[in-house]
Amino acid sequence: MTAATRPAGLPAYIAVTAAYWAFMLTDGALRMLVLLHFHVLGFTPFQLAFLFLLYEFMGVVTNLSTGWIAARFGLTSTLYAGLALQIGALLLLAALDPEWALLLSVVYVMVVQGLSGVAKDLSKMSAKSAVKLLAPEGEGALFRWVAALTGSKNAVKGAGFLIGAASLGLFGFEASVMAMAGALAFVLAAVALFMPAGLPAGRKEAKFREVWSKDRDVNRLSLARMFLFGARDVWFVVGIPVYFYSVLSDGTAEGNREAFFLIGAFMACWIIGYGAVQGFTPAILKAKGKPLAEIVRLARRWVFVLAFIPAGLAGLALVGGEWLPGAVVAGLLVFGAVFALNSALHSYLILALSPAGRVTMDVGFYYMANAVGRLLGTLLSGLSYQAGGLPLCLGTAAAMAALSWLAARGIAGSERP
Repeated sequence: MTAATRPAGLPAYIAVTAAYWAFMLTDGALRMLVLLHFHVLGFTPFQLAFLFLLYEFMGVVTNLSTGWIAARFGLTSTLYAGLALQIGALLLLAALDPEWALLLSVVYVMVVQGLSGVAKDLSKMSAKSAVKLLAPEGEGALFRWVAALTGSKNAVKGAGFLIGAASLGLFGFEASVMAMAGALAFVLAAVALFMPAGLPAGRKEAKFREVWSKDRDVNRLSLARMFLFGARDVWFVVGIPVYFYSVLSDGTAEGNREAFFLIGAFMACWIIGYGAVQGFTPAILKAKGKPLAEIVRLARRWVFVLAFIPAGLAGLALVGGEWLPGAVVAGLLVFGAVFALNSALHSYLILALSPAGRVTMDVGFYYMANAVGRLLGTLLSGLSYQAGGLPLCLGTAAAMAALSWLAARGIAGSERP
């Protein structure tokens, strides 16, 4: 791309994307570190789910306010705040004392994870809103820029899953967390020094009440997003990692290291594959030039397909057999590809449906719904797996995907200015 044809906002977009990549690398690694470390310490699936509940709940609270905060103080401020809070959360987690009582450890980790949840959603809202404001005009340009950001972000997060699981086995919990905090501090300093112009400053007249969307399509899309991410997290957060650990580990230190690596490798491959499909979604669906109403129809169609995948896997899990782990791996990879198409379509639609004047508000509201879905999925992941094992966990995922389809049916998809 020549200087003459390069979009004016490209340097700022690259800087925002780089910062977001660094954040998501640590976010993915931290999730695997916490999950596997505390599972080995003897936490039940339900207790493991609780470790992540405040993380997801703070996403709900944060996204209600970050749209207003960004509109009031500017996107650069919220991006820096997200990175700084994640560094603080990592340092606090490294201070966890293994001699503490179980209840104190659970509460401490929940609070630290809550801080990390605030950090994640500040960073996510900043990066996603920036795309709407920096993307060049042109047929399909917004969809391509959104897909590139979301796809690459998830590929990086997938690498974080593998790094987190491998570093736990090789270096231990505290050393791994401290290393991540140091790397992220370096990134924050570099971004703060070299961030180019391109992101808007805040506006003093922004009112908090503007956060609540009055647009029917935005509200329906947000509801569909809530159930979509619930359908993923109900198996992703606790159920599948614990199931694979039960299959792969013999309980010895060597067996644990091997299980950690294999679980981390699967989760990483799933997220990286999901990110790759997201990045190529405009090409896969041949979306260039399609009107908004057609993109809405695609979103309905693909979430309908999605619901059948965990439903089929739940049926296989009820039958059982030595072949089941392989079938689950294959089925969840297919789920990931179809889920990625849905997620990319949603990420485009929220920006297409939002006027530029309130994009941070609508994106914040939408990701608040996303966080509610993750919260529900996290809670149901521990509950469903503990109550009914893998079949109930996957059956619950199918029900959540079906509810997402019902919500998506209400999106009209009329063209916006």
